[in-house]
Amino acid sequence: MTYLGEIASLLTAVCWASNSIFFTMAGRRVGSQAVNSIRLFIALGAMVALHFALYGTVFPFGAGAQRLLALGVSGLIGFAVGDALLFESLLLLGPRLAMLLMTLAPIFTAVLAWIFLGQTLSGAKVAAILVTLAGIAWVVGEGSHAGEPRPHRWGLGLLLGTGGAMGQAIGLILSGLGMHGGFSPISANLIRVTAGAAAITLWLLVRGHFRENAGRMRDTRALLLITAGATTGPVVGVMLSLYAISHAAMGVAATLMSLSPVLLLPVMALFFNEKVSQRAVAGTVISIAGAAALFWF
Repeated sequence: MTYLGEIASLLTAVCWASNSIFFTMAGRRVGSQAVNSIRLFIALGAMVALHFALYGTVFPFGAGAQRLLALGVSGLIGFAVGDALLFESLLLLGPRLAMLLMTLAPIFTAVLAWIFLGQTLSGAKVAAILVTLAGIAWVVGEGSHAGEPRPHRWGLGLLLGTGGAMGQAIGLILSGLGMHGGFSPISANLIRVTAGAAAITLWLLVRGHFRENAGRMRDTRALLLITAGATTGPVVGVMLSLYAISHAAMGVAATLMSLSPVLLLPVMALFFNEKVSQRAVAGTVISIAGAAALFWF
């Protein structure tokens, strides 16, 4: 039995971990709003070039209305709405609680896949998913409560963070529907990135920030970092995630993709001199054990 979908999910988690570092470093130079918009424009250019090189067209014009709608809405939710909700949750709750809420995404994905796609999971796989999520939550939930926002802001922050997790789940379900029948993940990602880039462009034009964000591309180092993040994120990472959900149960794929916070631990320790606690190590072991169990059951 092959595990190509599960392997692609793990590689997606590696990509998410990598692009979060690149985008964080770039955001410190030009701001998060500029990073969020520029990354999609770079990703769009890369996807158009890749699609033309492989299929001879700059866009999958023959995809059909239903695929275009499903994948377009998926891109709109994933790249525009979902990211906006997550970012606002980060501002209101801080990274620890916001990322903890994002561990709900695999659970939402599994439930939605069961309702709309008829995908079921064995009891052993459900248990493995819960163990993996528990390990991730244990790692991500570490940290002091100092500096957290006042309690009256938690309600909105929790709502937005939960909405971001749900948005990620809905985006995966719509992508799965759009790729039904063996549609290319490369073509699917181009449709999603196009929709996301169009939505971001419209938003920037309405807010009058388009020229301001374009001007920040003059920062060469930030542009290189954003390009690296766009490559490992909206380009390679998303293509791997689309391949994963078409070759593995969505609940399993989403759980393995959510390992990125755990994978960041050794990177942060080696390159950013952050101390890794015993709790983080224990959570990592738990999550890896749960992820390994997904391959066995």
